[in-house]
Amino acid sequence: MTTVVPLNIENVDTDQIIPARFLKAVERKGFGDNLFRDWRYDKDGQPVAGFPLNEGKYKGEILVAAKNFGCGSSREHAAWAIFDYGFRVVVSSFFADIFKNNALNNGLLPIQVSEEFLQKIFAAVEADPAARFEVDLENQTFTICATGDKTGFDIDGYKKECLLNGYDDVDYLLSIKGEIEGFEQARR
Repeated sequence: MTTVVPLNIENVDTDQIIPARFLKAVERKGFGDNLFRDWRYDKDGQPVAGFPLNEGKYKGEILVAAKNFGCGSSREHAAWAIFDYGFRVVVSSFFADIFKNNALNNGLLPIQVSEEFLQKIFAAVEADPAARFEVDLENQTFTICATGDKTGFDIDGYKKECLLNGYDDVDYLLSIKGEIEGFEQARR
């Protein structure tokens, strides 16, 4: 169980998640410092009061965003920035397909819920910023602990296995090396 950080803004595109001027590195590290940079900080580099990531009352490994999260360009850096900041799950009622795939490829779980359920999450956080939520990847459920409201979510079986085991694509192939070798032996 964990708390969440709410971002009740619709149509958040990848340039808002990580502005293009910060895309100078090719390693996945350091992007979290500039996550939502133009919303988190003013032109003088001072934190913007009221922005959820600047509010000490919001913490947790789950970012809850309004619908159409991750639209815009196919920039993989958006998923890198969210993960590098410390989030491991993003919840929304709609994700751009490319963002969703980039998230899954980088260890970030995108959970798509109904708009009605999303509003219940926002209401729970508004009532109690320390409200707790549970993500059960094995059973593919998301629960609002205070109310018991629960919803299921879809995830590709292969990506689910990778997330459960901390695998990237190469790690997965190494995990089934024996099966691959057995298949090759049978074909000789």
